[in-house]
Amino acid sequence: MKLIVGLGNPGPEYELTPHNLGFLVVDRIADEQKVEVRNRQCRALTARTVIEQEQVILAKPETFMNLSGAAVRELVSKLEIVPETDLIVIQDELDLPFGILRIHRNRSSAGHNGIESIINSLGTKDFPRIRIGVAPERKVEDGKEYLLSPMRKAQLKMLDPIIVDAAEAAAMIVKEGPAVAMQRFNRREPEESSG
Repeated sequence: MKLIVGLGNPGPEYELTPHNLGFLVVDRIADEQKVEVRNRQCRALTARTVIEQEQVILAKPETFMNLSGAAVRELVSKLEIVPETDLIVIQDELDLPFGILRIHRNRSSAGHNGIESIINSLGTKDFPRIRIGVAPERKVEDGKEYLLSPMRKAQLKMLDPIIVDAAEAAAMIVKEGPAVAMQRFNRREPEESSG
């Protein structure tokens, strides 16, 4: 069994903020699999599906970003997940240009509070992560305020292919493992917006 966790904050006011890309990707995977992420367990909304004969739990922690580790730890324990091989976390990344996708494992949180919470709660940083770049075009004074503010129209226009790619990357990690997904997605640049 695999556990795919998208990071974000619950509540409609956060839905289309850069910090909620993990939630948006999990929702896309759920749409593709024709399931709804609405079962409450372990302080998260979850759905069960199958990707390429592999049982998969999709999860969106309801603990708010900075306490994501509490929900992830409970899910990992309940589902008997091995983080190094069976956990996939989807996160926003302020250090990457908007729309750039990178898959990594066994690295620090780089200041991402949700990832820091998961690392501290699990006692390991060795789990696959899909990092989605959300850096603004111009430097911002307050990164936290930017991450929690609604995305601009230009960003929203770019969003769909980014979310599709991240969902595809998660499915590839499930099917073929992180190394194959890294080879495919870590080289790719985002396509130029056509409008």
